[in-house]
Amino acid sequence: MEKSGATFDEIDARILRALQRDATLSADALSDAVSLSRNAAWRRVKRMEDAGIIRKRVALLDADAVGRGLSVFAAIRTERHDADWARRFSQVTRSISEIVGVWRTSGELDYLLHIRVADVAGYDRLYRRLIEQIELKDVTASFVMEEIKETTELPV
Repeated sequence: MEKSGATFDEIDARILRALQRDATLSADALSDAVSLSRNAAWRRVKRMEDAGIIRKRVALLDADAVGRGLSVFAAIRTERHDADWARRFSQVTRSISEIVGVWRTSGELDYLLHIRVADVAGYDRLYRRLIEQIELKDVTASFVMEEIKETTELPV
């Protein structure tokens, strides 16, 4: 398993699985979880951070508790595909904090946005801000009725 020339073995994979479940593990708890000495586990974590395999460690928040309980997926179509428009689209979507994910896609859609807002009115306000700042051909929103599975854990 590798990223940009950086390889990792099964012990590294165990470390990655443990940290994806709980990035607050102490060095001692992590070393116990993966059956390594504290220093060996720490050196492996540091090597994977330096290699970019571990990008960052974060706290995952409860969306309802912070007033962002409505999850929306917005499918975007555009008639513009030039570099200037794409750069502007990237700037605009990155500047709106409620947009938590943006993907350029193949097929019928050009972009898919994941948005977290309090309610439909919050989505409408975001939509109006978005179309004021960037020209779009079509925006189709789907409101999440039930979250069946959502995880940040990658299979390693």
